[in-house]
Amino acid sequence: MKILKEIFGYVLGGVLFVGLIPFLMWLASGRPAVFPIDIVRLAIGAALAVAGLAISVWSIVYMRCKGNGNPMDAFGHEVAPRTQHLMTDGPYRLSRNPMLTGTFVYLSGICVGLWTWQSVAVFAGFVVIMLIQVSTEERRLRRDFGDEYEVYCRRTGRFLPF
Repeated sequence: MKILKEIFGYVLGGVLFVGLIPFLMWLASGRPAVFPIDIVRLAIGAALAVAGLAISVWSIVYMRCKGNGNPMDAFGHEVAPRTQHLMTDGPYRLSRNPMLTGTFVYLSGICVGLWTWQSVAVFAGFVVIMLIQVSTEERRLRRDFGDEYEVYCRRTGRFLPF
């Protein structure tokens, strides 16, 4: 049962963050033609999207291998098995939320590709929801890891290394 819960968490995360949010951005933008696209916008958008996905995948794989768990927590509800110890190395030494940082970079690339205010509005709404989610998760981490988490917060930025 644990493996099914874990697979569900990864699939749900992939569908939501990599597929659904960009799809909503595209819909909100009036379903513009994706091609042709200005070559500069294509290059910048693609570079951001690939870099963001790479950061997120690195974080997920690192958490799975080193933390023996899954990051998928939805507003305090465990969607997949959580890690049993605080992750503070690998990508987590650069950011307390590297998966989300990667997702933000990825979605920024989608915004550049679509180049509409509507896609930016959807992205901004997503950021607000994720900030609420992160606050919920941080309360749980403070409860679970106490002083160790407080020290980690003082030396590592929420999304960026500073």
